[in-house]
Amino acid sequence: MNRSVFFLFFLVCLIGTAQAQQFPGGLQVPNGFGQPTRPGSSTGSSGFTGIDDTTKVIYGPRTTRYILEEDVFNNRKKLYTMDTTMDDVHRFLYVQRSLNMYQDLGNLGTPMKPVFIQEPQQLGAQTGYYVFSPYAYQPMQVKYFDTKSPFTDMYLALGGHNQNILRFDFAQNITPRWNVGFNAQRFTSQKQFGTSGANDPTKLLAQNWGFLGHTNYHSKNNKYTLLAHFINMNHSLDEQGGVLPGTNLDGSTNLYAYTGDARLVSTSTTVQGPHGNEIRNDWHVYHQYILDQGFQAYHKLDYQRHKNSYHDDALSLNYTFYPAILGDTSHIYQDARFRLLENQFGLKGIYKRGESAFNYRAYLRNRVYGQYTRYNTSETNENEYETRRFETFLGGWLGYYFPDSLSQVTAEVEYQVGGGYRLEGQLNSKFLTAGYSSILANPTLLQERFQSDVFFWRNNYNLRGYNHAFGKLNLRYKKLLLQPGLDYYLLSNYVYFDTNAVVQQLNGSFSVLRIGTGYKLEVGKFLAAGQAYYTVQSRRDVLRTPPFFMNAQFQYELLYAKALYIQVGIDLHYKSPYYADAYMPVTQQFYIQNKQQVEGYVLADLYANFRVNRTRLFVKLTHANQGVFQPGYFVAPDYLAMRRGFAFGVDWYLFD
Repeated sequence: MNRSVFFLFFLVCLIGTAQAQQFPGGLQVPNGFGQPTRPGSSTGSSGFTGIDDTTKVIYGPRTTRYILEEDVFNNRKKLYTMDTTMDDVHRFLYVQRSLNMYQDLGNLGTPMKPVFIQEPQQLGAQTGYYVFSPYAYQPMQVKYFDTKSPFTDMYLALGGHNQNILRFDFAQNITPRWNVGFNAQRFTSQKQFGTSGANDPTKLLAQNWGFLGHTNYHSKNNKYTLLAHFINMNHSLDEQGGVLPGTNLDGSTNLYAYTGDARLVSTSTTVQGPHGNEIRNDWHVYHQYILDQGFQAYHKLDYQRHKNSYHDDALSLNYTFYPAILGDTSHIYQDARFRLLENQFGLKGIYKRGESAFNYRAYLRNRVYGQYTRYNTSETNENEYETRRFETFLGGWLGYYFPDSLSQVTAEVEYQVGGGYRLEGQLNSKFLTAGYSSILANPTLLQERFQSDVFFWRNNYNLRGYNHAFGKLNLRYKKLLLQPGLDYYLLSNYVYFDTNAVVQQLNGSFSVLRIGTGYKLEVGKFLAAGQAYYTVQSRRDVLRTPPFFMNAQFQYELLYAKALYIQVGIDLHYKSPYYADAYMPVTQQFYIQNKQQVEGYVLADLYANFRVNRTRLFVKLTHANQGVFQPGYFVAPDYLAMRRGFAFGVDWYLFD
């Protein structure tokens, strides 16, 4: 048996190596201090275990467990159970689930970007198309299940003003050591402006189809482990460019024209107006073979196919929206296709001595990728260009776990052959989390080169530098938890999009300092929690963030008729006024603007969460305070926040 699984491991590695000799044909919610994550409750069990058929079992959350690849990769023997609490179930929109750390254009399915600076997640050139990435299933959040019975999760959220989300998840063990499952998602939203009403055939704004298929297997002696998944997303958006101001009855300007005209329009259902789309297909395989606890071989294989496109067949009506038209004045056609094959081969292991442990990892990573772009130059002619490259990386990781089992220190270094590096170190303890990272990374492929009917650039930019030092304290006093912390960034050769939506690189460096705290107070059945940040920058002409940022939650929990658990509360969110980035649909990028301040408004959402057995429900009044002090507010230049609305949702677990 040991020889057979080792042969399987070797075979998959061999296939990945053979494919890497060919070029392919033709993106997290930010981790801020004061934001604890909870993928589920964890147990210390190691590996999957079957249940004898003669044993009486009551199926439920404790018999449906899952692992995460990150834990397997780092030799952490953790199992998680499904989260059946009501906490935060009312936060059904993506911006809310990110604790407002992302900015969108006011409606479900619109482009998103982080509110605060984010450093590159890995070395190597990336496509540069990221605004729809949060709507896809995230690779590192894939749950690999061990289910003693078929597990189903059905989720439905009916948001205000037709923001609707439907999800269906299923997982089942084929054998005690092999599980397969899938997740499916469908969501839609409707236009709030630039439409003739409910019967308008073009009323749909965003549409998303998402699919995740996953499987995991481990050998009888747990020496071989295989984790694999496939992610598909098809996301489309009718671009509107923002809302035009309206006119009040007295002739004055109405800035909050929620039912006004759109800046980008289409002529009819037969002529496709401004329309953006992203399709992605990602395959991922991770497997490892344990020769000894201190000597483990592993391999990662990733293959990605992405397509990003933009079309505007009503260019004659939308001509003035674009900075310039370089060629064809009849329509805009832009299509970028990205192919990536990535392999990582490595050795890792863990050595234990008493209550302490030492972990290591060394690896070789290579990437073969190509980006192929086509665009129109006239009504009947098109042009195309392509970028193909091969990249190699060498890396290592060390970790030491202290005897208290709560403290650890880690260090990682990765070098890109030919230029670029990533250096990270972090200390985690009961009272303190602190670390430092330094990254020198390539600009994105889109920043290097982009040709279209509207924009044209070819750049040979320097590597971008990100130096990040951070620290967070965990202070507890009775029922109060405080998490004060800071993040300091030194950014060099920063790349941004200027007020003309054209890419630029800043020569030199500038700094960003963010200080703040997370807090949580529980007194009896009352909860108060949130985060507050203050940000200062040495220059604000190339990077825009709100100086002050605040989330607050106040909640009371009660039990009705000994069966119905209820949480009632209010969510508050505030950003100080700032010149947030505008959005350019041709490039699918956010860019600097100096014309309109946004935010500067306290948003209040009222909610009630319910739980009956294992079924969770919520009702919610979003933007409950609209009209109290002003008719509304802008979340992005020319894009209003959603009006007051009523939302309802249900999340239903089935364990048999």
